Amino acid sequence: MTIYHFVGIKGSGMSALAQVLHDMNFQVQGSDYEKHFFTQLALEQSGIKILPFQKENIQPGMTIIAGNAFPDTHEEIQEAMKLGLPIIRYHRFLGDFMNNFTSIAITGAHGKTSTTGLLAHVMKGAKPTSFLIGDGTGRGEENAEYFVFEACEYRRHFLSYFPDYAIMTNIDFDHPDYFANIDDVFSAFQEMSWQVNKGIFACGDDEHLQKIQAKVPVLFYGFGEQNDFQARNIVKTTEGTTFDVFVRNTFFETFSIRSFGDHNILNSLAVIAICHYEEIDSHVVQEYLQSFEGVKRRFSEKEIGTQIIIDDYAHHPTEIKATVDAARQKYPEREIVCVFQPHTFTRTQTFLDDFAESLNLADKVYLCEIFGSAREVHGQLSIEDLKAKIPDAEILLEEETVILKAHDNAVIIFMGAGDIQKFQEAYEKQL
Repeated sequence: MTIYHFVGIKGSGMSALAQVLHDMNFQVQGSDYEKHFFTQLALEQSGIKILPFQKENIQPGMTIIAGNAFPDTHEEIQEAMKLGLPIIRYHRFLGDFMNNFTSIAITGAHGKTSTTGLLAHVMKGAKPTSFLIGDGTGRGEENAEYFVFEACEYRRHFLSYFPDYAIMTNIDFDHPDYFANIDDVFSAFQEMSWQVNKGIFACGDDEHLQKIQAKVPVLFYGFGEQNDFQARNIVKTTEGTTFDVFVRNTFFETFSIRSFGDHNILNSLAVIAICHYEEIDSHVVQEYLQSFEGVKRRFSEKEIGTQIIIDDYAHHPTEIKATVDAARQKYPEREIVCVFQPHTFTRTQTFLDDFAESLNLADKVYLCEIFGSAREVHGQLSIEDLKAKIPDAEILLEEETVILKAHDNAVIIFMGAGDIQKFQEAYEKQL
């Protein structure tokens, strides 16, 4: 039996896939940088071996699963080539693996991870389900009927997949280091649509998704009257959200979720729609929507003293707005403070005005230095350019987080896709 060796096992998709294979009784190990990543805890808990990168890790008889971030010139991949071992890129491996199940791909510019986590949680309440979530979580069931997985549009990686179903949450311009413009993003999603085998569930409130064409049925969900699955009679409280679902204008059921903001209603609608299509008992869906605890780094809360500390992955203006809206719904009486670390110079440059506009929805903003990508040149941009567009914004240094203590009774949201956690950890040590 082969050993699957993951080159870059701490990557969020890679660590999730390693857990799936491990659960299905395959032999799994991997290598990565020795720096600590939040994804490695689950690997360690599963007893999966994590080695530092070195070519000696590669031995005859292995199958190599290579992370997308590592080029063919990487020493381990070079060694595998020399030994004539099979080398499969992450997205290619996933594309083949899903053929063993009824597969459901969740894609979109925003909301992929939360929706994947929610669908996996609800589906496994009804049927054996394996899943792979972009927060580094994965589980393999030996007798799984369904495989629920996050499919990323970056570099068109999702074109390696031919799923039975796809959920498309939205189309927005992101990854400006790869996509030229919104039309380029749309063309990638349109190409993906042709590869779906049974049906697509798309947010009908999204003007771009309304134009998607496919050779399978496209069912729309959303707030608008034109949708096949529509949320009406929405009641938002500090405890969560309740809404009625109408299927083609006929009342179906009432659902409650313990999450906040319109984006979470839409994510839930997508899950309700696909479960309805697959004839999963609506009472199971109601129960499991209620018991969902969320995914890592998506509005992850803790209470310390008088403050609520939230960790969130928001790194695009649309996501920042959604996160601030959710915080306002849950904590209407409190000051909302955003500590934001922009992720990549290209994204910061492209959306500079949009970032300022969404961050201005908070009561107070602190900015951390831009987290650059290994793939880009810095250019002339600095965090000062963003600060200039946000009244009263301040630059926050890791060693000066103590100033956040001044915000008594506030909600402090640490946001970003880089290493924003180090600022949060530094602050929590102060507390």
